[in-house]
Parts: sequence; C-alpha cells; structure tokens
Amino acid sequence: MNLRAIGCNVESAAVELREKLAFDAAKLAYALAELPARYGAEAVVLGTCNRVEVYLARPNEEAAVHRALVAEFLAEVHGVPTEAIIGKLYELGDAEAVDHLFRVAAGLDSVVVGETQIAGQVKDAFEAAQKAQATGPLLNALFPAATRVSKRVRTETKIADGHVSVSSAAVDFVREVFDTFTDKAVLVIGAGEMGRLTLNHIRELNPARVLVTNRSPERAAALAAEYGGHVVPWEHLDDALVQADIVLSTTGAPQPIVDRRWFDAKVRPRRGNRPLVVFDMAVPRDFDPRLHDGDRVSVFNVDDLNRVADQAAAARRKHLPAAEAIVAAEVQKFVQDWNRRKDGPVIGRLTTEVDRLRESMVSPLLGKLKGRLTAAEMEQIEVAFRQFQSKLLHGPIAALNEESRAGRGGTLREALMKLFGLNG
Repeated sequence: MNLRAIGCNVESAAVELREKLAFDAAKLAYALAELPARYGAEAVVLGTCNRVEVYLARPNEEAAVHRALVAEFLAEVHGVPTEAIIGKLYELGDAEAVDHLFRVAAGLDSVVVGETQIAGQVKDAFEAAQKAQATGPLLNALFPAATRVSKRVRTETKIADGHVSVSSAAVDFVREVFDTFTDKAVLVIGAGEMGRLTLNHIRELNPARVLVTNRSPERAAALAAEYGGHVVPWEHLDDALVQADIVLSTTGAPQPIVDRRWFDAKVRPRRGNRPLVVFDMAVPRDFDPRLHDGDRVSVFNVDDLNRVADQAAAARRKHLPAAEAIVAAEVQKFVQDWNRRKDGPVIGRLTTEVDRLRESMVSPLLGKLKGRLTAAEMEQIEVAFRQFQSKLLHGPIAALNEESRAGRGGTLREALMKLFGLNG
C-alpha cells in the first residue's frame, strides 16, 4: 500500500514536546501544501490534545516517506531540533497504519478509552486535507473507512458508554478536589467544541456560577446563553480568574494566555488565600505550568488525565475484545479490498499477455497441422495449451493474492509486471 502513519502521542512524548509540534491553522495549511509537493505523497495531518500524526501515501513503485524525513519536516515547521523529535516518533506501515487509524478513530488508542470526540477530529483532519487537495485514492478510501469503523464500534459495543471524553474526565478530576460545587464559580476559557463539551458536564456539578470568556464575544455569548452562563469580556480575563474557583481552559492559542508574571501581578494578590484549580486541556498549554505551587494554585494538564481515565475506563475495558474484533475484521477487509483494486488490473493484463503469447504459438502450429489431424485432435492440442497456461498462471496469481491478503502485495505485484513486461 506504501502507507505510513508517523507521529507521537501521549505515550511516546510528553506534553512539553507535543505542544511544540501542534499545528495552528497557518502551519497546517503550509504542511498540507508542502508535504505533497515535497514528497509526492498524499497527506493528512491529525492533531489532537493527545497526538500529532502525519499520514502519507505514495505510489507503490516509490520509496515510502520514512520517520527521519517527517522528523526533519516537523523540526523545520515548528523550530524544534530534529534530535528532540525523532526518538519520540513512531512509524507504522501499510496494514499496521490502517489498524492504527481505525483504533484511533474508534477511541481505542485514547487516554480515555472509548472517547467519542476523536472520531470528529479524524473526520475534520481528513476534510481539511481534502479541501487543500492533499489527498488521493488511498487516503480518500482510508479515512471515510475509519469513520465507518468508529460508528460500528460505538453502535455494536458499549465501549463508549458513560463519560468518555477528555472534557468529562477533567470534570471527574475536579470532583476529587472539591466536596461541593454549589458555592463555586467555574470559568471556562474558550468557546470551541471542547468548551461546549466541558459545559455539558459542568452542569452536572451544579456550580453557583458558570463564567465563559473567549476572544470572540459573539461566540462566548452564544455559548453562555445556551448553558446559562455569564460572559466575561476577554480583556477582563484577570477579573474572571479572581472570581473563579475552578478553571477549565480549552483554547487553541499558539502561546500561553496566562504567564506567571502577569498572573502574579494581576490575579494572585486579589485572590487572597482562596485555592484555584486550573485544568489546562489545551495543547499548546494555555497556562504557564510554573503557576502551580501545590498550595493555593494547582495547574493540571491533559497528561494528568491518565489517573482519572484509568479509573473511568475500568468498566469499559470488558468491551475492548468486541471492539478490537470489529477493528481487526475491518482492517482485513480494507486491506483486501484495496489490494484487489491494485491486483485486478495486473492480473487482467497478465492474463491478456499470456493469452496473446499462447495464441501466437498455437495459431501457427494449428495452421501447419490443418488437414493432417482431425478436428477433435486439433481441439485437444488447443485445450492442452490452455491448461498449461492456467497452471503457469496459477502460482503467480495465488502468491499475489496471498501476499495481498497479508498486506505485502506491492513488491510481488511490481515483480510480476517486470517479469511479464507489463510496465509498458
């Protein structure tokens, strides 16, 4: 298939590196234009709070784009030394890459097992690449298939039952910090999808007040109105932080929106001894981690979800075998379907070419034997040549089908085309 999935996630790289590799809109546009131009490859870039991955597909006769090249590209785009990146990247090829994407889309490769939000992020990543004309036949088949697999897993198993998103896990986390919320003010920074999902779960806590702030006042107002919250103008973020007891920050800002110097000058003196819990779900992070003092200010990031996620996932893990079985069957089906698309024309051309060679040998022979043999004897000669052709082709075609089922058909396919002169 000549497909590669190369990237890092919460298991291979800490948030300090992942946030540096996060793609904002400008960098994503550059990557989706540059990757196909530079490497002659179809490309999709998938970025979430827990992963940064690049999916690349090239024609079978060309060498695959390997991890070192992607590390160099990421270093160039993000201004991070290549040596700091390459050791944190994993590289998966062909069927393994298909399996990985299907598991990601189905929420089986998430910090929170069964997370449903990731399916939408996979779809968004594909649509952005399509819009940039960065995809081609393979990725145009692969990513919609991943979306279908995620729907199968959610509808046919209970892997997604209960709270399974990053935002719900964050709310579960703050539940462990405070005994009651009826006297607490919760501040949500960011009015995007993560902010919306977070507010869905915040309502379960029954807080005294919900505050919403966003750089776009219209988006903040719409979100606050929908969930009974109060809008705080972005320029009054310091006032909101003074009022808040719990902060859930979900922006897509490329730089921290709250640094230590600003916080110490504008917020800390006005809060007194009241504790503040900040859950920074953004990557790159919104809050300077040095604000955490373990006393009055506690700052947690997405990597801190592991502990809560493990507890929440215990009930869902019993459904993993069924979900994994669906993914395995869908991977096999996709690989076989794709390879049939690749093998069909080759087998057709191979059969046609051998037909031509057989006919070029049999027709002159039968012409010479005409009148010397009976019609039945002439037919026997022709049948014998056809049987010989079938036996000759059986081995190569069976081997190609077997290799293709295993996701390794590309090399043999190319060899057959060269051996039988089918490249012209």
